[in-house]
Amino acid sequence: MKSYHTNRRTVRRFLLDKQHLLSQKENPAKEETLQIIRQLECVQLDAVASVARNQHLVLAARVPDYQPEILDDLLAQGQLFEYWANAACTIPMEDYPKFEATRLRFQNQSKEELDKLGSVVDDVLDKLRREGPLPSRAFKAENRVHGAWDNKSPNTKETSHALNQLLDTGIIRVVSRVGSERFFDLTERTIPKNLLQEADKMDSVESNEALLEKYMQAYRVFDAGDPRLGWQKMSAAQRREAITKRVETGSIIPLEMDDVHRQYYILADDLDLLKKHEKLTPKEESSTDDVPIRFLPPLDNLLWRRERLVDLFDFSYKWEVYTPKAKRKYGYYAMPILAGDRLIGRIDPGLDRENQHLNVRLLQIEHNVNMTPQLRNNLKEAIESFASFHHAETITIDRAMQDIQIF
Repeated sequence: MKSYHTNRRTVRRFLLDKQHLLSQKENPAKEETLQIIRQLECVQLDAVASVARNQHLVLAARVPDYQPEILDDLLAQGQLFEYWANAACTIPMEDYPKFEATRLRFQNQSKEELDKLGSVVDDVLDKLRREGPLPSRAFKAENRVHGAWDNKSPNTKETSHALNQLLDTGIIRVVSRVGSERFFDLTERTIPKNLLQEADKMDSVESNEALLEKYMQAYRVFDAGDPRLGWQKMSAAQRREAITKRVETGSIIPLEMDDVHRQYYILADDLDLLKKHEKLTPKEESSTDDVPIRFLPPLDNLLWRRERLVDLFDFSYKWEVYTPKAKRKYGYYAMPILAGDRLIGRIDPGLDRENQHLNVRLLQIEHNVNMTPQLRNNLKEAIESFASFHHAETITIDRAMQDIQIF
């Protein structure tokens, strides 16, 4: 398949359009939330709660009037399931069969650990069978074992470890959430029978192919260098082979962009939309005055491939949650600021839930951004809207780089 030559701003706007970050629809929030998760393919889950959790911030940036209860309701109603895609994600229920190869891989990896836990696993499954859905606290255990996050001494309840292993293998699943608490039940009785049957018929090759297609649908602009390609275990040679095969069959198209040396690809089905953006994209960078401002969480779908941010947005981003405090440049939960089709800076928010107070620990705007009175007002309104989403009644800004005066 011949390469298609375009410019990176066109590709950027195409990507933002596919990520639902260029405009917002005014459909009912619950209906729109499910539709957007389907079109994004999945949304990453994360437990860090400096403000709302990642999954809720991803959706709030795209869905007017979104509230966390909407996602919880969709999970409880069986519209979504939680499993490993880009990482731990919430995924449309109809895609359950596509992950069969992943479940089988985890079953092989976890067999020794589950055997070691022995009767603990049997007891957990029996209790769920009799009483489920149940939270982790419903299972009592005196023994502690080495869990996924235990660096030195064993600190994980053996029942909690069993639950995590059973989750990975797909034997149980999260069927609902109440706040941060997860409720578990048996997969065999909570997934629609037709989807269980479809998964049983799917072999590993078919499953991995389906997963690779889902990955491409999620990323839209992708490269063979991504170690997460296909959300499965692939060597660099296997990734290149998978891409080459699809280029030869015409299902994906290589992109050529001036000043971008990394080789990117898009789905052939997306070429018409890319060309549409090419016609509509102004040649000159537009002002940030009359465009919406959105704050993107560290694990937002747009940010998954950091190299792509540099190539398409001239924006370098690192989530500093694991960086020692003294070495952080932008903050523990610094969120990129999207203005129209440009990433213009970062905001590091923290929420005092008890006092309903939003504290912006840092507000930073890139040096090449013209801080006009209109942009300053747009930022003020965006911060106020962000505070309102979190039910915060007061706001403070600890530090604003470039001496930005917002309040």
